[in-house]
Amino acid sequence: MNFRLLGNRVNPLFSNTFVLGPHVVSFKPVNNCDMNASFFDKHSIRLIQAPMAGSQNHRLAAAVFLAGGLGSIPAAMLTTEQLQTELSAFEDAIASLTDIPLQWGGCLPVNVNFFCHTPPTEQLEKEAAWRQQLTPLYQAHGIDPQSVGSGPGRAPFSEESLKLMGQFKPAVVSFHFGLPKAEWVQQLKSWGIQIWSSATTVQEAQWLEQQGVDAVIAQGLEAGGHRGMFLSEDLSTQMGCLALLPQICKAVKLPVIAAGGVSTAAAVSAAKSLGANAVQVGTAFLTSHEATTSALHRQALMSDAAKHTALTNLFSGRPARGIVNKFMRDFGPLNPEAPAFPLATAAVAPLRAAAEAKGQSDYSPLWSGQNASDCQALPAADIAHKLLQGWA
Repeated sequence: MNFRLLGNRVNPLFSNTFVLGPHVVSFKPVNNCDMNASFFDKHSIRLIQAPMAGSQNHRLAAAVFLAGGLGSIPAAMLTTEQLQTELSAFEDAIASLTDIPLQWGGCLPVNVNFFCHTPPTEQLEKEAAWRQQLTPLYQAHGIDPQSVGSGPGRAPFSEESLKLMGQFKPAVVSFHFGLPKAEWVQQLKSWGIQIWSSATTVQEAQWLEQQGVDAVIAQGLEAGGHRGMFLSEDLSTQMGCLALLPQICKAVKLPVIAAGGVSTAAAVSAAKSLGANAVQVGTAFLTSHEATTSALHRQALMSDAAKHTALTNLFSGRPARGIVNKFMRDFGPLNPEAPAFPLATAAVAPLRAAAEAKGQSDYSPLWSGQNASDCQALPAADIAHKLLQGWA
C-alpha cells in the first residue's frame, strides 16, 4: 500500500498507522461503507472537528482528516450547488495532498452536517415589529429600513440534500435539531452512511437511539454555536458536558461523542474517562490557519472578550452561544421579540455588514464555546495533534 508522509502525518485512509508526536496510532483503511457501531474503534477516530457554518470550508475538514481526525463540512448555509462544490473540493484536497486517488467506490471520509428544523410559518408582523425596533440602528449606520430583507438564513435537510448524499456517500451525515424524515434517514443508512445527531438531554439521546442513529453527540451547555435541543425549548434542561456525558453514556447503548468545552488535551482525557467514544471540537479550530473565521472574530476569540459568552437568539432566532457584544448587551442576549429561527438573521445582516466595514464586530455573531482560552493561530494539524495527546 502506497502512501506519502506529510511531515509527521500519514493519511489514515490509506495506511495502517500514523505518527502523532511520540505516539504511533493504529489505523484501519477505510475502503468501503461498512460503518457500523464499531466505527470509532475500527477506524481509530477519536477527534471530530465540529461543523461550523460560516467559519470554515473543505480546507479545514481535509486538514483535520489528514491529521488523524474526522473533518466536517457544514451544509446549513450552503445551497445544494455550493455543497456539491465543497464536497468535490474536499475530494480533490485529499487526493492532491496524498498523491493517492480516493477509493470512489467507498465512502468519502468526512462528516456532512445538516440542520433539520421545521421552517417556521411566515411571521410578517413580528418581523416588521423587530425591524421597527432596529430602525434607529439602521439610521445610525446609513441603512434604509425599507431595504432590509426578510426570510430564512438557513435551510434544513431536503430531498435535494438526500440525492447529493447518495452521489458522494460521505462516511457520516450528522444532524442538528433532531432528525429529518424517517424515510430519508433509512435511505442514508441503506447506503452505509453513519447517522449521528446532537442530544442536549438524556431524553433526546434516548429518542435518537429509538430512531436508529449510529451515535449520539452529547452537546454540553458550554458548546459554542446553536444549541441542538429539539424535544423542549426549556433552557433550564440544559447541562454542562461533564454532567451530561456520563448520564447519556449510561442511558443509551450507542457510541457517544462528547462536545462542549473540549478545547484541551486535558479535557479530551476527561471526556474519555467519562465514557466518550470520541470528542467533537469546534472553538479550538476557529483560529486555525485553515478556518475562514473573519479577522474580527479571530481577534475576539483571542482577547479577554472571549471570557464572557452567552446564549443568544438575536442573530438567528434560536439560542446559540457567542461572545457578548454590543448588540447582545443593548437588546438582551435572549429577546422574545426576535423572530423565530431562522428568520431573525435577515434583520441583523445589514447592521453586521455596515459595522464590519468599519472594523467593528458590534452586530456580528461571534460564536464561541465557554473556553476559548487556548485558541491559537496554528495549522489545524497542530491543534488536532495537541488534542489527540489527551486520548493517548
